[in-house]
Amino acid sequence: MKKTEVVEKGYTIKDLPLSERPREKLYSYGPQSLSNAELIAILIRTGHKEDTAIDLAQRILNMDNRGIAFLADTTIQELTQIKGIGSCKAAQILAAVEIGKRINKIGTHDKIKVTSPDILADLMMDEMRYLNKEYFKVAVLDTKNQILTIENVSVGTLNASIVHPRDVFKIAIKRNANSIILIHNHPSGDTTPSNEDINITNRLVDAGNLIGIKVLDHIIIGDNKYLSFKEINLI
Repeated sequence: MKKTEVVEKGYTIKDLPLSERPREKLYSYGPQSLSNAELIAILIRTGHKEDTAIDLAQRILNMDNRGIAFLADTTIQELTQIKGIGSCKAAQILAAVEIGKRINKIGTHDKIKVTSPDILADLMMDEMRYLNKEYFKVAVLDTKNQILTIENVSVGTLNASIVHPRDVFKIAIKRNANSIILIHNHPSGDTTPSNEDINITNRLVDAGNLIGIKVLDHIIIGDNKYLSFKEINLI
């Protein structure tokens, strides 16, 4: 570490015992042995004159009560609000988060047959339960109800999704869908459907019937729970 990485209270990470330094812990015991703050510290590499890399990492984790889950949908603008986190460090963090998302998606949907709402809910829960905006997705199914793809349709505000039937069925037609399932999250954690949720679902069901792509269900993801429109007879 360079001298410019030195920090508050007159110490740097180099002043820590070898066994407590993030990189050395990783070398000796593997990445699973590191705390969330230590993992982020390795990504951002350096601190600044007031904080070590670990201090900065802890500040990032303290930005939101979701802890590390906050990074799932944070932005460069949010991260750079922290003194000592510039656009370069923020980009490194977001790149690492995106790598994790992409690895998680590899093969995730291949040949999964949807026979009940809980299959899709389990598949999407970890990805969607911590998001602080409404994300509206569509699961595209083949003639055997196997998942061909799950794609984003829109990102809304804190409490409302912006969804147009054209965008939903553009994805479905492009993927040669036999049927689709709608999925969106409620950042509040409450899965109770709003009037808007019900209205847009009815519009999409009607549009699907017109073009021959059936809407099988609409699943709302909450905080470790879900609601299926089909199960409560709203579809």
